[in-house]
Amino acid sequence: MPRRRRSLLGGAPRLHHRVYCIELHPAVRRQARFRRQNPDARYDATCLYVGSTGLDPEARFENHLRGHKGCPLVRTYGVRLRPDLFADFPAMTWEDAVATEAAYAQELRELRYAVYQH
Repeated sequence: MPRRRRSLLGGAPRLHHRVYCIELHPAVRRQARFRRQNPDARYDATCLYVGSTGLDPEARFENHLRGHKGCPLVRTYGVRLRPDLFADFPAMTWEDAVATEAAYAQELRELRYAVYQH
């Protein structure tokens, strides 16, 4: 079982990580790494990036666009945050955010979105 990180002062794990979604321009479909994760995606499916962060999702999106520790696909093809797709997720530990990110990306694919996640 993985160890949980505790705050610097000890105590309970810090619940400050969030899962977020960014809508990508449909031109992202030209990228091989996007197509590899979405081999069966419909041509009209909305393209998304799913990630997790310890920052505010808006600040993280700005970092992506500036290229600061960001995904190159988001920097080039990022359109907007999609809070309608992630607002219901509570703050969580880093470990939970990583697991939730992967599971949510798969869930969105099953709902017929084209999703990039790494």
